[in-house]
Amino acid sequence: MSDTTEQPGPQEPSLDEQIAAYQREFRDLDPQVEQVVSALGRLNRRMNVAYGRQLAALGISNAEWEVLKTLVVSGSPYRLGPGELAKRLGLTPAAMTHRIDRMAGEGLVTRDRDETNRVRVIVELTDEGRTKWLEAMRMASDFEADLLQDLAGDERGVLGDMLIRLLRRVEHAQPDAGGRLTDLD
Repeated sequence: MSDTTEQPGPQEPSLDEQIAAYQREFRDLDPQVEQVVSALGRLNRRMNVAYGRQLAALGISNAEWEVLKTLVVSGSPYRLGPGELAKRLGLTPAAMTHRIDRMAGEGLVTRDRDETNRVRVIVELTDEGRTKWLEAMRMASDFEADLLQDLAGDERGVLGDMLIRLLRRVEHAQPDAGGRLTDLD
């Protein structure tokens, strides 16, 4: 297991130390399984910190990024109703309203009445919002290229395929786990 030794963060044991402690307390532990799962968890946590720092440098929060991303993924003209946004993000309508209010105030989105149905509200990505999204994507792309620099193209493909298989298994076993357990803001 010496290949899994990493530089621990503050007060965090190395993966080897963590797995050894788990094995000491739970003798049925499969160290290979724990190595994969623990490494994925730590990688996810560290990537989220890195992305959060990038977003902060752009003056947007992770919550705002999620809305920008959802509008872009919806396709041009990058418009959705607040209810659809809330549903796609796994948020309550109240949390979505709070988020939209904040983002409209920052010029990242607009909120207007639908001209064809005056009862319906439409949230639309602004030029400023799209600019922030593009810059965040550029920063993330650079970070991700650096992250994967030690893997050859075929290794990236194999890793990607394996991770997708794991994701599908979790999605099958936990089909309702795509949303949030609680609102993030």
